[in-house]
Order: sequence, then structure tokens, then C-alpha cells
Amino acid sequence: MADIRLEVPAENSVLEVLYDGTELHQQPATMSEHLTQLARKVDFGATDGEDLSPEEKKEEEDEDEKQPFQQPHWPWDNVRNKIRSAWTEMCVLHDLLQIVREKRYMVLDPVQSDPPEQKLYVQFLSLKRSLNNAATILLSGAERLRTSQADMVRSARQVPDFHIELLRLRQNWRLKKFGNNIFGDLSYRSAGSQFRQTRIFEVSKADDIPTGPSSAIMSGAISPMSPVPNTRVQQSSLKVTVPTELEGVAYIFVCIRKDEEDLCSTQLSNVSVIPSTETHWQEKLEKAQNVLFCKELFMQLASEAVQLTPSIPHMVVGNQITATIFPGIQLLIGLCLSDGDEQQRKKQGSSPGAGSGGGVGGSGSGGMGVVGTGSMMQVPSKNSHDHVLEHSLHQLLHGKYQGTFQHDLPHPTYAPMGVSKKRRIAGPEGCDRSQILQTTKSEKILEQIIRQAQHNFLRLRTMYVIDQMAMELKDPLIVSHWNSFNSPTQSCVKINIITQGYDTVSRTTLVIHVYERSLKCICRDGRVMTMSFEPQELRNLIFCQISQHNMAASQSMAKYMGWTVLTADTNIGVGPVEPLGNASAVLLASPNGNKIMSIRSGPLTGITVAVLSSPRNDFYPSTVVSERKWENLGGPWQEVRLERVEGRNFLNKIELLMAALTA
Repeated sequence: MADIRLEVPAENSVLEVLYDGTELHQQPATMSEHLTQLARKVDFGATDGEDLSPEEKKEEEDEDEKQPFQQPHWPWDNVRNKIRSAWTEMCVLHDLLQIVREKRYMVLDPVQSDPPEQKLYVQFLSLKRSLNNAATILLSGAERLRTSQADMVRSARQVPDFHIELLRLRQNWRLKKFGNNIFGDLSYRSAGSQFRQTRIFEVSKADDIPTGPSSAIMSGAISPMSPVPNTRVQQSSLKVTVPTELEGVAYIFVCIRKDEEDLCSTQLSNVSVIPSTETHWQEKLEKAQNVLFCKELFMQLASEAVQLTPSIPHMVVGNQITATIFPGIQLLIGLCLSDGDEQQRKKQGSSPGAGSGGGVGGSGSGGMGVVGTGSMMQVPSKNSHDHVLEHSLHQLLHGKYQGTFQHDLPHPTYAPMGVSKKRRIAGPEGCDRSQILQTTKSEKILEQIIRQAQHNFLRLRTMYVIDQMAMELKDPLIVSHWNSFNSPTQSCVKINIITQGYDTVSRTTLVIHVYERSLKCICRDGRVMTMSFEPQELRNLIFCQISQHNMAASQSMAKYMGWTVLTADTNIGVGPVEPLGNASAVLLASPNGNKIMSIRSGPLTGITVAVLSSPRNDFYPSTVVSERKWENLGGPWQEVRLERVEGRNFLNKIELLMAALTA
């Protein structure tokens, strides 16, 4: 059998065929590369016997056991073999080190493995992931640098830490964390409010802290040519974002007007709004909560105005409520928004066609209408805003919260919750059905504020009448003392009628209790009179009291001067008829009895003084009347012209006249 010799073909393998048909062949391997390929096929990590199968290993062990023990011919044969193998290994190690060190015998090349199959999509994903990781590291580093720089700036400006301010915010406001965001609640739900309105605000960390007007100019919020607002903002590391419906400053506008006077005429004008500077978070939240409170209060008043059925119906137009408290007198309640920079009042939807949802219950936040942008509602200066009534409205709504949220404790302890004291004692007192129904009824907020407005208007009218009469009348003097301990629907005034210089001689006191629609007057003699809200009735009463004061002062002066009071009548039926009330008269006799003085006083006619002298100057004895005693009967009354008598007031003139007649 002849041997067959196989030879490697001379041609090299084709790597690539170009589009023009040209073939690119692989270059033949060099001797070094050929040796490398052969060396790559050798497994240098394998030891002797490791490649044998378990059966072959067992056969070798059996053969070793079968071989008999042979005694070595020379005892030092094993030592010689070990030393020879060690010397051979040392020679090989020496030659290997010499080859590696001198590099002229052999060059060591690294073993190259076959190139793996390249997957471009996997490489692209790995590259993208690497770039994302690098970008994340860079962004986190930049964020840390920015945070550290902001902390350095805050420490330099003495800005409190974010967590410290967040703790202060949490002490006053309800906060809750959702994920990485912090939200707060502005409503009065914990106090008993049921108003459904956007009330959530967001708390975040402030990145850029404004240093003053210069930063606002650099950021472009304020034009360099515009005037810089002279405001000093307290720096804070918190950024509070409130809903747009709760921005600005809101308040309830309350005024009382007459139908004849057009006090609430409004004008629409365009006002250029200057952007407001950044405010502190506490002030911002308080303003937003005040806006929410005012919207809830106005919505409650508007719903009650529609539900109530008075004799003159209430009107609700836009964000304005009109209620009649007296004939010709109206109470106006409006919801207003005031811009912090311009201090201008802005009513939402005061006209029926202004803005979208211009009525209560329309579309928008809380059913409130909104005036179109660029329009400001300017209330004229004639409107006198009553801050007392506005404060009373706030108190009434807070009182409703308390009544909704807090209930009376049960008596006894096993009784049901929420039962009032009146209902508990209804059984022992034997109340009927109508009385029990009265305990369940409660007065609405609008009814209470109308009662307070009526009392407020009647009190102001009473005060005006008393002050006008005190300025008009100089004799006697009218001094009023208002009680400082009053209720919202009841007040008291004490009127003292005195004569200048003779206040210890006589003083007339009149007490007036002012209610919602009536006046209760308690006179000096104990009489109690109830009057209506008309001011003329009060004027007439004061004129009558002045007339009685003059009579009482004359009698007191007569006692001091030694004169005798013959008669006194508060309602005389002789003389001219008084257009108002009744005239009073008093007769005074001198100590000697030869002079008699008559003083007549009317509420409107004034004071008249007449003197009767005795003995008579025209008495002549006759055959019929011959005795001289008849001349003491007195003659005709002679009227005294008080305007020509010396004295600064009526009582002073009466004193001088009595002294002259006594002498």
C-alpha cells in the first residue's frame, strides 16, 4: 500500500469580494504566527493523568499492584536520580531566563484568540448605557456643587436652613408628603368647614434666592427703566406655590347706603399692574387662606339670601348682595380682590356681563365670577367701608364652624351626643311641640348680619341726632355718655341735661337703649317709652325733656333763693296750644309775698316769664271797697323780656331776677 501525501493548497482563503469582482486574499501566516496557532492548541493547564478516564485509571492501578517488589541494586540510586532531575530543571530554568533576558534566541508573542462575532446593536446599547451613567454622575455632581454653593450663599446671607423652615411651616400648617412632593392644606376642614374649593399648596426648595431689586432687574422681571419698588423681602429657603384662584388679597366689602345717594357707582378703567415682588411664605399662605375664607363666606351669604323670603327680597347680582334694612336704607355686601401693589379694589364679576361665570354658582372656582384681565373695580371714596360689620361676618362664620364641629357633652353620660341643653330640659319643663321646634331653629348668618347692620345704623343715627342737638342748643347743655360694654345688637347711652354753672342745682338724666329697629327711653320720673327708628321722635323727646328740665331747675333755684313754689304743672291746659307735646308752668312767690313769678315753658315755643306785684299801684279806696288789705290782691301780669336781662343762661337770669325782686 502506497502512502498518500496531502499538501496544503498554495492559494490563500478569500476575505472579501469587491463590487468590481476583485478578490482580497488573506496573507499567509508567518512562522511566528504558525507557531502561535500550534501553541494555542496545547493545553498547558492539564496535568498527567487528568485526561484519562476512570476505567483507564483503575487499570493502571491494578497493573501497579501486580508488579512485584524489586529491591534496588544501589541504595543511593533514588538520590542520584532526584539530584539529576533537579540539575536538569535548573539548566532549563537558566536557559529560559537567558532567552527571556537577552531576547536574541526567541521572542514571546501573546496568544491571540479568534475574534468574536461583533454585534453592533449590543455595542450601541452598552455605549448608550455608559453615556447615561456618565451623564448621571456629572449631573449629580453639578447638583451637589449647586447645592453647596447655594448653602454657602444662604449661610452668607443668614438664610435659615430648608429643614428648619419646613419644621416651622409644619408647626402652623397641615402638610403631607406624596412621593417626593410635599403638599399642604389651606382649608378650615379641621374647624368644621364644608367648602369645596381648591385649597392645596405645594412646598419645594428654593433654588435661586433673590437678593433684592437688582436680581429682579437682572432676571428681567422689572425693566431697568421702571421705578424699583422700595420693598424689603425676607429671604427664605422655601418656595410655596398656591393655586391661581387663591392669589391676591380678598376682603368682604360692607357698606350702608341710601337710595337717594349713588354711593356705590363704579367705574371700569385699565390700570397697569406692576409685578409684585416675592413675599414670604407665611404672608403668602395667610393671604391665600384669607381669599379662601372670604369666598366661602360670600358663597354662604349668597345662598342664604336666595333662600330667605323677607318682605323686600334680597338681590344677588354677580358678587354683590343687596338687602334692605330700613325703608330707603340698603346694606351692600360684596366680594372684592385687592392687588398688593396698586392697593386697588377689584370686584369679581360685579356686572352681570363681566367675565365668564359672572354669577354665584356659575362656572369657575367656587362659583365666583371673574372680571376680565386688565380691568380694575375702583370703589369711590364716598363708600364708607364698615370694618366692624366685616369683622362680625368673620365671627359669625367662625361661630358656625364651632357649632358644626363642637357639640355639648351628654347629660347623663349615656345620653346621645349633640343634644342641646334646651332639648334636654324640654321634658322636665313640659314644652309643647311648637316650643321644641323653636329650639331646633337657628338664625342664619345673613339674618344676624342684617340685625347687626340695623342696630349699627340706628346707633349711628341716634348718635348723630344727639350731637346735632348738642351743637344747636347752648342752653341747657346736652352731655351724652355711651356705654362701652355693648352687644352687637344692643347699646346704651346716658344723656345728662345740665345748665352751665348750675350742674349741682339740677340735672335731668335720660337713658336710651338702642335695639335693632326701636329705641327704649327711660325718663327721670321712671316713665318708659318705646320709639321707632324715626329720628324725629327722638328729637321731640329731647325737646320735651329740656322743657321739663327748665321747670325743675327753676323750682330748685327757688328753694335756694328762699322763694316758695305755689304750684307746678307739667301739662297745663291754658295758653296757646303747643305744636309738640304740652307746656309746663310753675308759680313762685317771693319771701315777702309781694312778688309772684310765673314761668311757662314749651318744647317748641320756648320760655315765658311774667311777674305779678302787690300791693297794686292803681288801687284807690272807694265806698264799696274801703279797706287797704284788698290792695295786696295783685295787679295785672307783666311779661319779662329775658333777652334783655343780664345773665349767660336762663337759670342765671332767673337767679338775678329773683334777687332783684326780693330786694
